[in-house]
Amino acid sequence: MRFVIQRVTRSSVSVDGTTIGKIGKGFLVLIGISQEDTQETADRLVKKMTGLRIFEDENGKTNLSLADVGGALLLISQFTLYANCKKGNRPSFTEAGSPEKANALYEYIIQACREKVPVVETGSFGAEMEVSLVNDGPFTILLDSEKM
Repeated sequence: MRFVIQRVTRSSVSVDGTTIGKIGKGFLVLIGISQEDTQETADRLVKKMTGLRIFEDENGKTNLSLADVGGALLLISQFTLYANCKKGNRPSFTEAGSPEKANALYEYIIQACREKVPVVETGSFGAEMEVSLVNDGPFTILLDSEKM
């Protein structure tokens, strides 16, 4: 499982020109799910993500968590995080989880996050989406379950 976490001052997601999710200060999280991932994998990454202390305190040090700043989450499923570009120029996505498995885990992640964070917005699984963000910092972190 891979989470690309971007600290944002605001972010939104639209489908067919209609905004379906929008947050202010918080994290935009792109979520990639592989064939090997489980609910236990999701639990580990959600715990790590929601505990990250990457917001600045009064001294300018990255010392505050999402909860400390009253931040929100915008969660977007993105199978392309498992693109394999080793051979040729056309990426292979065989390492990405099947749509059924990925959607079930994505929904599980959403629910797990809603238990920890008051404001959780989402994209639309499998839809063509337009994602907008103002990256704060910029500050971007990759959590990869295979490296944790």
